[in-house]
Amino acid sequence: MCSRTQAEVLIAEGRVRIGGKVVRNAALRVDLDRDRIVVDDRPVVAERKVYLMLNKPRGLVTTRDDPQQRDTVYACLEGLDLPFVSPVGRLDKASEGLLLMTNDTRFANRLMDPASHLPKTYHVQVGTVPDAAMLKTLRAGVSVDGEILSASSIE
Repeated sequence: MCSRTQAEVLIAEGRVRIGGKVVRNAALRVDLDRDRIVVDDRPVVAERKVYLMLNKPRGLVTTRDDPQQRDTVYACLEGLDLPFVSPVGRLDKASEGLLLMTNDTRFANRLMDPASHLPKTYHVQVGTVPDAAMLKTLRAGVSVDGEILSASSIE
């Protein structure tokens, strides 16, 4: 139906009811199999699960709405009859490549969880010819959000 940020706004505005009661706590846990969720007097129903693979082109940002008015990956989906989908992870504006999008939040969370240990491979171009010290640093890797990023092969 909407992004997490948009849902938080709806909740804060008092437009969401669960079990007939207005909810203003976005952290409230609900049981999707038992709790009835209503937004603006319309029941929220689960839509069909959608899983997309998008070859994200350079120049697009991975967000639904960009305050800087840059083009987003959603431009690639215009004209398609799809429920609301969200990117699984991010690729920055200068990046291109596989971007998964889905409305299955459980699936997306499993993929994004560092505990899943799913390998990811990135091909990166640098703006210089690396010297021996840079190559050593790239091969040794760095820790980013608890994950070790390193260069496995350098051509």
